[in-house]
Amino acid sequence: MMNRRGNLKSLAVAAAIATGTLTYVTFAQAADTIKVGVLHSLSGTMAISESVLKDTVLMTIDEINANGGVLGKKLEPVVVDPASNWPLFAEKAKQLIDQDKVAVVFGCWTSVSRKSVLPVFEEKNSLLFYPVQYEGEELSKNVFYTGAAPNQQAIPAVEYLMSKDGGSAKRFVLLGTDYVYPRTTNKILRAFLKSKGIPESDIMEEYTPFGHSDYQTIISKVKAFASEGKKTAVISTINGDSNVPFYKELGNAGLKASDVPVVAFSVGEEELRGVDTKPLVGHLAAWNYFMSIKNTPNTAFKNKWATYAKAKGIAGHKDKPLTNDPMEATYIGLNMWAQAVAKAGTTDTDKVIAAMAGQTFQAPGGFMSTMDKANHHLHKPVFIGEVKADGQFNVVWKTKGPVVADPWSDYIAENKGKKNVPMMK
Repeated sequence: MMNRRGNLKSLAVAAAIATGTLTYVTFAQAADTIKVGVLHSLSGTMAISESVLKDTVLMTIDEINANGGVLGKKLEPVVVDPASNWPLFAEKAKQLIDQDKVAVVFGCWTSVSRKSVLPVFEEKNSLLFYPVQYEGEELSKNVFYTGAAPNQQAIPAVEYLMSKDGGSAKRFVLLGTDYVYPRTTNKILRAFLKSKGIPESDIMEEYTPFGHSDYQTIISKVKAFASEGKKTAVISTINGDSNVPFYKELGNAGLKASDVPVVAFSVGEEELRGVDTKPLVGHLAAWNYFMSIKNTPNTAFKNKWATYAKAKGIAGHKDKPLTNDPMEATYIGLNMWAQAVAKAGTTDTDKVIAAMAGQTFQAPGGFMSTMDKANHHLHKPVFIGEVKADGQFNVVWKTKGPVVADPWSDYIAENKGKKNVPMMK
């Protein structure tokens, strides 16, 4: 009987592959597993950043299962590919919740993808864990934000650029991909810069579409803007595979960090993999984790990932395993969710939400990560790193400890009086 079942499964998979209908394969039933949805782009312009987060979820699930699973059941991943297509994210979210009956979803990178799925999770009262820094200006009962809010990344980075240690910048180029995260973040940063006495004439703002590859004209504009006498810095919210041609053009143009430093919010170790980083030494990134951080939890995390990547033959990582900030946020979020389910004794959404309040987990970044009891955000430290010749980052500045998230930025006038607590439905 077991051989017959195995043969039937093999035939079903073969037929799906032959007809091109195989999106993901899952055989275990809901009765004996807890299904976990994975909603990350495995193709399209965002695959460069998101694919590795899918693998991080799978690694963490394997680790949890090896330790006995949750509530006496194994976790079963259900992987879909929304293909960097924002409406498709919503369709795939519905599929995961309605058809696959997942208990939780880990996914999205861009804010436009998160905005696309948000009504789905709220309508169906399901849970999304979102692992990437974002623009704030949002709180939902059904989302746990394990990436940074603006006050945990963007604001500290610009404060650093304005400081003596950061080069005392007086002019700023706000350069981003044309969608909600860069535009909203730059709205906040404009208000912040204005509060610091920076005039409009000393702020340049430029946007490019997803997948943009020709940065020669924009880099020329940046060089011209920087030549007008005041120390200039670039704040980059470019996302996805456009980062590769941007940094290549930065190197080609000889725009050195000592002349015009660039600080990026969406570029980490993974995005620099395909770039010659020698001309980029000294340029900056602001994150809440870097692979180069030295401590026991991070060594363990990196070793786990290296072992897993090699065993699974993950492209690029089996020979050069890299970890980054959204991977750490994914790892923390999945472990916290598992702890909350165990505490609640159920996967019921409302009971897990209640159990998530105040959850803690030892983060690879070296601090005890805490889920805020009210606002569904992690308390996170902030690190600013300089690009090294090997594509890693040297931490040049950090906060003294974790920073409490402020999703509704104080620099946006209309936010006055807004509470940092999600609306319960």
